[in-house]
This record gives sequence, C-alpha cells and structure tokens, in this order.
Amino acid sequence: MPDRIVTASAADGSFSIVAGITTALVRETQSRHELSPTASAALGRLVTGATLLGASLKGKERLSLQVAGDGPLRGMAADVTLLGPSSIGARGYARSPRADLPLNSSGKFDVAGIVGGGHLQVTRSFEVGQPYVGIVALRTGEIGEDIAGYLADSEQIPSIVALGVLANPEGIKAAGGAVAHVMPGADERTIRTLEERAATMPSITAQIDAGAGPEEIAHSLAGDLGLRFLGEYDVAFACRCTRERVEVALLALGRDELAKIVREQNGTEAVCEFCKKRYVLSAPEIEDLIARLPGRSPAAGP
Repeated sequence: MPDRIVTASAADGSFSIVAGITTALVRETQSRHELSPTASAALGRLVTGATLLGASLKGKERLSLQVAGDGPLRGMAADVTLLGPSSIGARGYARSPRADLPLNSSGKFDVAGIVGGGHLQVTRSFEVGQPYVGIVALRTGEIGEDIAGYLADSEQIPSIVALGVLANPEGIKAAGGAVAHVMPGADERTIRTLEERAATMPSITAQIDAGAGPEEIAHSLAGDLGLRFLGEYDVAFACRCTRERVEVALLALGRDELAKIVREQNGTEAVCEFCKKRYVLSAPEIEDLIARLPGRSPAAGP
C-alpha cells in the first residue's frame, strides 16, 4: 500500500483529523541511515509526526522538528515540504543512528529511553518573513505525547497524537499515525470520546498491518463521531540537498580556509545528513570557488 495521508473534520466541526501511512518513508529512512531497531522506531515516529503536521503547509512553507535529548540517540531531526498541491516530501536523521536499547518492560521499543530527556523544537518557515520557532520540554520522549505537548503549549491546540512503527528482523513492517486537533468550543464529551478512542483502539501499526488505509485509521480514532474527508496527499522521501548548496556552504568558509583545504587535503567531500548523498569536490573545483570570492586572486600572494 503506497504512503498516503488524508485530512478530515468532524461533521459538527468540533475536531479535525490527519491520518496516514508512512511505511515506505520510514523504511527508506531506516535503510539510508542503517538505523538500529530502536532508533528506527524513534526517528520513524518523528518523521511520521512531521509528515502529518505537514498537511497544514501552504506553497513553499517548510516544517522542521528537532529533538535534543540526552539519551543514546543524541538527538534527531525531520522536516517536510510540499512537493506539489497533493504531495508531501519528508526526510530525517538521527545523530547516533546505530544506538540501540533492549525492549522495555512492556516488550516494546524503548523509545523514551533512547531519546532521554530534553526538548522538542518546531520551526515553521514561510515563503516571506521570519520563521516561527516553538520549543517545549519533552514530556515522555515517546514522540507522540511530545508533539501533542507542543501543539497544546505553543499553538494552544489541544491534540491527540498516535504514532507507530512496527519492525521485525527483516526491517520496517508498518508505520503511520493520526493527529486529532480539538477545535475551539468543542464540548468535554468530544474531547473525552477522542481520548478514550485513542486509548482503546487497536494500535496504528496493528491496523496498518491488517490492511487498514488512512481513512480507516481516521474512522478508528473518531469512532461514532462522523467525519467529512477533505483532502489527501501522497507521501515520499525527498531531500533538498544539491551541489549548489554545498558550494554555498564552502564559500562561507572564506578564502583562507578554502586555500588550506586545497593545500592540505587536495579536495574535500560533504555528506548530506538527511539522505547520505556524497558530494566530492576536487582541488581544481575548490580553486574555482576561491576565484568566485571577492578580493585578491589566490595567485596574487601576500
């Protein structure tokens, strides 16, 4: 089943839901970074959560989630952009991708343990103007609860966030999630019903593994609270790195540092944190970069 998310709202407008499947996205993220099982669960949840929140993006806006934790994972990041009017691109990385922990006392991946304590930073970058940055302390390190905490504390949107990654020795078997936003004016019964459904419904990954699509996941969370489906998005792994971006970063080092690289290393290479693509620049290519910088020629001497 291809990765896809859907958006919906309650018939009475009391809440909205974004639900989706991200199995292929998480599988590719795991493969590119050679993630351990527990790291796969942690980063998979973060990338999935970012993708679901990405349904609110418009035009060239971008959404980034960064987790800074004191656990063995040492932090991770995910960001999403719109690839088109009905397509979302996402990517992510972990600082210590091969860090791992035994299963917890419930027999599940110890995501909280590998993440540790710390904070979640959410950045919304717009086509024009300054980005919006919100930072909240991690509530549990389980990612779903932490994203819900951010939405409640920084955006004043009471939300229920359910995220899951199911893995076996062969790799990622299922991944996906759902986010329910409670709208202003919703009564306590609606909130209580959503909370009860989130606590009692089959896990997201169990539903996906059994063949459920995004619509079924949304209905599972909403229960007997009727839904109107509003839109859908295809989801894919997508990285924004380019050789031009690498060159801009190198130019920022300045003439002296670039000359040192030519002299001592005879070239350099850069590896994208998100997709692991390698960009190799030879000494002559770096000399061409130096020639683009203002000021004296590299052959002019002191």
